[in-house]
Amino acid sequence: MTRGTARSGNTAAPRSVDVARLAGVSQKTVSRVFNDEQYVSAEVRRRVLEAAEELGYRRNNAARALASGRTRSIGVVTLGTALYGPATLLMGVERVVRDTGYALRVVNTMEGDPAGVAGAVDSLLDQGVDGIVISEPIDEAGAEGDASLRIDVPVLVLGAPSSVTAPTVLTAGRGADLMAHTATEHLLNLGHRTVHHLAGPQRWYAARDRLEGWRATLTAHGRAVPPAVEGDWSAASGYRAGRALAEDGDVTAVFAANDDMAIGLIRALTEAGRRVPDDVSVVGFDDIPVAAYVTPPLTTVRQPFDAVAQEGLKRLVHAIENPDADPLTPSDPPIDLIIRTSTAPPPSRTTLARGRRTAPRSLGSAENPPLPNGDPSTHH
Repeated sequence: MTRGTARSGNTAAPRSVDVARLAGVSQKTVSRVFNDEQYVSAEVRRRVLEAAEELGYRRNNAARALASGRTRSIGVVTLGTALYGPATLLMGVERVVRDTGYALRVVNTMEGDPAGVAGAVDSLLDQGVDGIVISEPIDEAGAEGDASLRIDVPVLVLGAPSSVTAPTVLTAGRGADLMAHTATEHLLNLGHRTVHHLAGPQRWYAARDRLEGWRATLTAHGRAVPPAVEGDWSAASGYRAGRALAEDGDVTAVFAANDDMAIGLIRALTEAGRRVPDDVSVVGFDDIPVAAYVTPPLTTVRQPFDAVAQEGLKRLVHAIENPDADPLTPSDPPIDLIIRTSTAPPPSRTTLARGRRTAPRSLGSAENPPLPNGDPSTHH
């Protein structure tokens, strides 16, 4: 790898990545030199050894474990967050990796740290992993040197466009735009003239994909595209958006970029006297466990987290164990719209006109959550 986090000061012990930078080679090449592997030229070997001597680098135990050339371990770079989507996807990856017989090494990054991914990859390569999964849903574009990671092992990128250079680069977990299309088209098919969108924070790839799918669907149907309202994935931000949307009597349908925001939105609409789904239909995204038990039960798009993890890891392990073979062909992720009772045909134009004159302003706070209401769901 040719980029990563810089060492601070002169007190930190040198790492293999520092040797690689000074010698102008990859980190895997440094490992090959110290493990006396073949396919390293005499000139490259000399440069690596001289760089190691200059830095005072000594191999650690993890590096020595690479003598066999394989550690049967897979590293995961993931955003340190408790949000449902990233956390559930990570659990799916953990289950699949264990089933493959590989060890799992996880390094968390923090939102707002543009060098976090590079530093995490450095750490995993220092441990000699055979492949890396990058599940980093936030775009840190604009950071200095944030052009492309160069990694010497196969890489699987989940839910984001790839900016990685590696022997094999695989992607999985895209398609949020198609799922957003399904959600938006469901509301249009019910008869709504247009659909408003409660978007996620636009630094997230998933939020941008969902917004684009919503917008493209309305455009393809020749419908008006209202301004999107941006939330932060939380129910509180959905509640704030709902207070504003409730004052617009023309709003009859809203697609929210995740279920938490949809739940907050419904609470605000209800407090403002806008009944769901009689006056306003709402569709969420994710199908979190509580979605079936709010009032009304939430229509939503179920994310195929387990299928994405299973498919992606199968292809990654194949690339690790068959480096000269062609990559396995990916399959399209399933799109599962769970239809519950938060969506219905729009109210009549007479009812809409009355609502525009009399819709009250939002009242109260988002306390006292609704009681469970069963799970009258259907799949589409």
